[in-house]
Amino acid sequence: MYKTHFGLRELPFGITPDTSFFFACSNYQEALNTLLIAAKNGEGFIKITGEVGVGKTLLCRKFMATLDKGFVTAYIPNPFLEPRTLMLALAEELEAPLEKDADQYQILKAINHRLLVLAREGKRVLLCLDEAQAMPLETLEALRLLTNLETEKRKLLQIVMFGQPELDRKLQQEAIRQLNQRITFHYHLGPLTKDDMAFYISHRLSVAGFTGSRLFNTGAVNAMYSASGGIPRLVNILSHKAMMLTFGEGKQQISARHVRAAAADTGAAKSIGLPWSWLGAAIFLAAGTSAGWAYFK
Repeated sequence: MYKTHFGLRELPFGITPDTSFFFACSNYQEALNTLLIAAKNGEGFIKITGEVGVGKTLLCRKFMATLDKGFVTAYIPNPFLEPRTLMLALAEELEAPLEKDADQYQILKAINHRLLVLAREGKRVLLCLDEAQAMPLETLEALRLLTNLETEKRKLLQIVMFGQPELDRKLQQEAIRQLNQRITFHYHLGPLTKDDMAFYISHRLSVAGFTGSRLFNTGAVNAMYSASGGIPRLVNILSHKAMMLTFGEGKQQISARHVRAAAADTGAAKSIGLPWSWLGAAIFLAAGTSAGWAYFK
């Protein structure tokens, strides 16, 4: 790879959510602040929406890592589950003891008991659901019933949903209107602005150990924004490919042509034009480094 060539400790543009690379620009910090305030408020549902690739999973993990020891978190990354299976997953996350072959009533009873124990210990419990737009309607309704578990003072369980905009449309359905009414905090996470994207690239390079002068020149940044629309996942994919192409040429700075070549090889990127000679070079590089590129596709 290109780590030694650019003086890096690690690859800066992986697509696996890593909280050490969290970039606290204005909209991400606002989203995180909304989550922290809502968690301390302790009421209702919290909803975070955003398009594919804007960093909802990373935000979720950063949020959970930022909470103090007064919180217990349960994380379910794929809630495309029927109600009983979701409750089993929650019971497992909370380490609630269950009898073998427990029915739904027994599962709910065990969850309620575990929540009461944690409440007596002064703990607040948060259930974080990623990809919440995939949840069936009956499972969403089961979630609402879970939030009925409470003491005289407060709810025993607070639920945070992270999802694509389809989640908003699903919540508008008549069958789950009661759940929609219980959402007390909401934030929509948008793409990066061009300026924030430039700082985002520099931030990730710095975290990865880069100490040199500007690696992506102005033309490269402009091309990156045109091709990615400021979507962090696409920025990561295109940056990685552009750095591979630059490394393959033995150069030390990424230009607009490198980014255009990366965009031409990335189906989700916007087409921004590319000379045929550079497209050929990109294809040649892709063939020679297929193992590295395949990870990002």
